[in-house]
Amino acid sequence: MSFRRIFVTLLLLALACTSVSAQFRSTRNDVSGNTRSGTVTGPPGSETNNTSSRDTTVATDTIQGFSVRKLVRGYFTQDTLTPGYMLLGTALVPGAAQIYNRQWWKVPIIYAGMGAGIYTGIWSNRQYQHTGEDKYRYLRTAGYVAAGAFYWAQMLDGAICYKTPIKAPVPAKSTIYSLLLPGLGQANNGDWWKIPIWTGGLVACGYFYHFNDMQYKRFRWITQMDRNTEETGYIGKITAQQAETYRDQYRRWRDYSILATIIVYALNVIDAHVFAYMADFDVSDNIAWVEVQPTVIQPIVPQYASYDGSAGTGSSTGSGSRFNQPALGLNLQFTF
Repeated sequence: MSFRRIFVTLLLLALACTSVSAQFRSTRNDVSGNTRSGTVTGPPGSETNNTSSRDTTVATDTIQGFSVRKLVRGYFTQDTLTPGYMLLGTALVPGAAQIYNRQWWKVPIIYAGMGAGIYTGIWSNRQYQHTGEDKYRYLRTAGYVAAGAFYWAQMLDGAICYKTPIKAPVPAKSTIYSLLLPGLGQANNGDWWKIPIWTGGLVACGYFYHFNDMQYKRFRWITQMDRNTEETGYIGKITAQQAETYRDQYRRWRDYSILATIIVYALNVIDAHVFAYMADFDVSDNIAWVEVQPTVIQPIVPQYASYDGSAGTGSSTGSGSRFNQPALGLNLQFTF
């Protein structure tokens, strides 16, 4: 019987705390008549000298959509950019992240590398069209790859050099890391053991794509050769009908490999983002407790008081008002 009473008492206290929390989060008018909403840290009237800093924080952390004005103001040092905005800006204008991070000396290097790569690719392409030599084709590919590498590196460098006031992993930075280099977000979160899983998954998907694509092209070639045996002289054992079956099968498997690569890549980004949020989450065995500590109840503003100790006057300005004096109490905090 005693256990049941204790359980019912704790349940009623929990319900009371829930209702009080909801009441303090409701919208109300303050002393000046202005409407305020958000978490109230005390009874009505105890915050008359405080500003709605909590509301400002909530509004700042709320995702409000993309704003070109905010992006431009941030790069002109008139506003603070989030990592997502900074990545978008440097994707549109290479080197913008380095400007925002006050690393101006990197901008000429970025544009010199990208310009050299693009020029090499264009020049090699013209030489390849005139001569048809394979060396120019390879040089063209190398030039374009080098330009893309500089473009990719400047985005990654901007995210790495972005300074944050906290030491815990920032979800936005971990997400960007995994977007640009799979596994880097897990390294930023301290989950080093996950790096072989995601990199191995992507390597396996790439291998199966290459193998299936190679087999698809092989059986497609056999199909074309067998249909024109008089011109090609094909004498293989695989007929065109059999080759078509294998061709369609390996093409389907190749498409599945592409889909698997996209899924593994997306899961890698999601994993980095979620576990960055949970970096400071308490995962100990005992995460439920009741904390009881003494506290001082702050006085209520007289105009909110319905009784002040005066007999039948209804006045709320008496010097003996019960609501104008601090009182001792207990603060109970339930954590589940």
